[in-house]
Amino acid sequence: MKVIYPLIAVVFLGAIAFAGVSAGLDYLFGVIIPYFSLLIFLVGFIWRIYDWVKSPVPFRIPTTCGQAKSLEWIKKDELESPSGFWGVVGRMSLEVLFFRSLFRNTKAEMTPNANLAYGSSKWLWIAGLVFHWSLLVIVLRHYRFFLSAVPGFVEMLESTDGFLQVTLPTLYITDLLVVLSATFLVLRRLASAQMRIISLSTDYFPLFLILAIVFSGISMRYLEKVDIVAVKLLIHGLTSFSAEAPGEIGAIFYVHLFLVCVLAMYFPSSKLMHMGGVFLSPTRNLANNSREKRHINPWNPEVKIRTYAEYEDEFREKMIKADLPVEKTE
Repeated sequence: MKVIYPLIAVVFLGAIAFAGVSAGLDYLFGVIIPYFSLLIFLVGFIWRIYDWVKSPVPFRIPTTCGQAKSLEWIKKDELESPSGFWGVVGRMSLEVLFFRSLFRNTKAEMTPNANLAYGSSKWLWIAGLVFHWSLLVIVLRHYRFFLSAVPGFVEMLESTDGFLQVTLPTLYITDLLVVLSATFLVLRRLASAQMRIISLSTDYFPLFLILAIVFSGISMRYLEKVDIVAVKLLIHGLTSFSAEAPGEIGAIFYVHLFLVCVLAMYFPSSKLMHMGGVFLSPTRNLANNSREKRHINPWNPEVKIRTYAEYEDEFREKMIKADLPVEKTE
């Protein structure tokens, strides 16, 4: 049920958009819902970031798996245990751009001899890297719809992405890669008993939703053609806040747009917020400099310190009766 319900929900959402446009609700699905989803996305995203920023982080708790900065003659590992700002930037860049911690991930399993064995687990890293980079390229390619003149970097991305030229229209490699990688991420959760147990409906829903968005976009390119000029006019109207009624565009476009809007509204309340949260994780964005700088928790209440002399003055008689050593007998 954890798999079927999210799948049914995505199909139902697509059917809502298709039925609504067929009933003449183009303005609702082409103007009102996109504006509403953008508002929900911005407010939700900013609120989640604000909620994380105001959370106290009194101590340095970076994740380290390398030699910290110590004596001069001991070689330090600036990426695994950064001691300064640029070391943190380097480690964070490798984490965000290349998923370095996921690359270092290993799998543990029992051998036939009942021994625990550790091995490499790179398929998840490859699938995650391909999935995120393909999505980024696809989003950047869509930038052509927001401007009258296509920027040069978009043309370069499109020529590089479609260099195979195996179909007409051109088959973009990222379209194929994002489908394969997302499918792998779904099958990975279904193939492993451990993953099926810990997976929730909220883990499957965004994957199914993204796959539906990709398939609807691919179908517009290769199967059911839409009026690209009308699409650009609609998007230009949305970006200029003219809120004009959209022209005649195929229903599949509104299904595609509606699913994107649902993803935008779902984004702030989901695990997809790791996109912003990774930069605020104290295990990643803090330098490991506790050996050279003392970090005091500013939220700790003041504690009255009592010296041993004061302690002995209070309990001297009882300590003498108990034959405990004292520094002064009177």
